[in-house]
This record gives sequence, C-alpha cells and structure tokens, in this order.
Amino acid sequence: MIDERMQNKIDRILARHKELEASLGDPDIVKDQKKYKEVMQEFSHLSDQVDCHSKYIDALSQYNDAVELSEMEEDAEMREMAEEEAASLKEKAERLFSDLNVLLVPRDPLDGKNIIMEIRAGTGGDEAALFAADLYKMYSRYAENKGWKSEIMEANETGIGGFKEIIFSISGKSVYGDLRYESGAHRVQRVPETESGGRIHTSAVTVAVLPEAEDTDIEIRQEDLRIDVFRSSGPGGQSVNTTDSAVRITHIPTGVIVTCQDEKSQIKNKAKALRVLKARLFEAEEEKKNAERAANRKSQVGTGDRSERIRTYNYPQNRVTDHRINLTLYKLEAIMLGDLREVFDALKLNAQEEALED
Repeated sequence: MIDERMQNKIDRILARHKELEASLGDPDIVKDQKKYKEVMQEFSHLSDQVDCHSKYIDALSQYNDAVELSEMEEDAEMREMAEEEAASLKEKAERLFSDLNVLLVPRDPLDGKNIIMEIRAGTGGDEAALFAADLYKMYSRYAENKGWKSEIMEANETGIGGFKEIIFSISGKSVYGDLRYESGAHRVQRVPETESGGRIHTSAVTVAVLPEAEDTDIEIRQEDLRIDVFRSSGPGGQSVNTTDSAVRITHIPTGVIVTCQDEKSQIKNKAKALRVLKARLFEAEEEKKNAERAANRKSQVGTGDRSERIRTYNYPQNRVTDHRINLTLYKLEAIMLGDLREVFDALKLNAQEEALED
C-alpha cells in the first residue's frame, strides 16, 4: 500500500508532469532545441511513473470490488469465481506496486543516453577473439529486438571470424540505462572450435560501456587534436584501400588515441573516431565528478584476466552466472541469441534496491 511519504512523492510527480505537459506548448521552449530535448526526456520519464501509478490504482480498485463481491455472493460457485478473480487482481496490483517502487527511485541522468560499447579479447587467444564476436552478436540481437540501431565504429578482426577488438554504437530509448551494467570481464567456458581434443577451455573478454557524449556535453578544441591519416588494412595485413582513408586522432591534453579505418571514406572515419573520442573524454569527466563510479568501473573492466569476472558463460551446462548478484540461469543458448531481459531486470532491480536502502 502507498504510505504518506510515497503519496507525497507521487503528488509532486503528478504536479510536475502536468507542468511539463503545459510547457511543451511554449514557443520559447520549442525554439530552444536543447531545452526542448531536456523537457521531453523528463516528461517521458515521468509519464512512465504516472502511467504505472494509474494502472496500480485501477488494479487496486478492481481488487477491492472483487473482494467485496466475493464476500457478498451467496452462490458458492459464483463466490469461488470472484475469489479467483480477486487473487489474480491482487497479484497484478502487487506487481504494479513493485514496478512503481522501482520507477520512483531517482533516475540517473545518463540512463537516457546512447552508448558506445567496446569489446576486447582478453586471455584465451583465438578462442577469446571468437567469444568477443559472440558477445557482439548477442548485444546486436538484443538491440534489434528492442528496436534500437547499432553501428560498427571500428573492428580488428582475426582470420577465423573473431575480434581482437570491436567498437560499436547503440542508439535508442534508454540504451545506457539497460546496458550500463555490462562493463566488466566476461568469462567463457567451452570446448573451442579450434580445439580438436575436446577439452574445455576458459577464456575472458572485457566489455566497456560508455555513454555517448553530445555536443553540449563536452567541448573539444580543434587545436587540442592531432589528426593523422594512413592506409587501412584488413586481416593478415592485406591492403583493403589504396587511399589514405584510415584516421587516427590524438587528444593532446589527455593522450587519448582513437583509430578508425572501418569505412572507405576518410570523412566518415574521422566522424566516427571523434564520436568515440568524445565518449571516452565524457566518461573521464564523469569519473572525476564521481569517485565512487570511477572505482566501480576500474574494478569491473580490469585487464581481461580470467580471475576478474562479472559473468560466466558455461556452454557444457547451458549456464550463465552473474557473480555480482549471484544469479544463475540455465538458458545460455537463448541469452546468446539476445534474450537478456531476465539478466538486465535482475541487475537493475538489485541496483534499485541498493538505491532505496541508501
């Protein structure tokens, strides 16, 4: 049930939602694209809370009506039907109440951002590179199922279909809010395709999730950049271009270097490299503002060593275990096909429960 403290918070949300709805018709706000976007993002988030609250109140009202009906009904069969209906509505109301509790947790302003994801092979040689490719496919399928758009920024392929490194962007609604907990070392246990003896190997891959910076988030001065161009090459050093289309950008003040050679166009490679650079610099700025978040990212990403892991994918047992929340699911095949909802929901719920405790 909603207590007084929770009701006060809901009342403030309802008032703010109404205020924002009215402001969306203000010509001054509409003309200011940055302000308009901020208002729309807040309005969208509050709309989810308002909608959930409305559904909860409706379900609670239906439940009370069903209970009252079951208590008044004299016919045994009809009373039993009313009791079953009341039990179903009670379960629905409890689920909506739980959802409402989660939605009322203060939202991280970064949750609505698009991301740039970096996957790198750690220990395990070719098998680690192959698993890096598997993780890329897993996240791509999840993004496709969500209606999000993904785009490869840079890829360093191996000759057998793996990736030493792949950097790609994902854009859509609340992408960072869903994928932010994927940063860290992912461990795989399976018989490698390259292993004829049938022995189970353990390999590791690191994943980094960077909220993508917008032009208004971070300013990069042109004089702080050194831009080099060169000819790109494919696996095995074979030339895939006869022009200097590959781009390397060095941010002189920080020493951050980004290389992009995935496109045949130098202009496109430069644009992609700048996006990655902005994301890395933006994250560095966020880390300065939040020391706790910086320590968390460092412990998660690590070096790709087998001992540093946030999740294990065990193929012989069809098992996926997230070590941070002690979650084990025996549905690895479905997860690798992009069915990550149960994992992400559990991670978000754990984070939200910790936030509620705080």
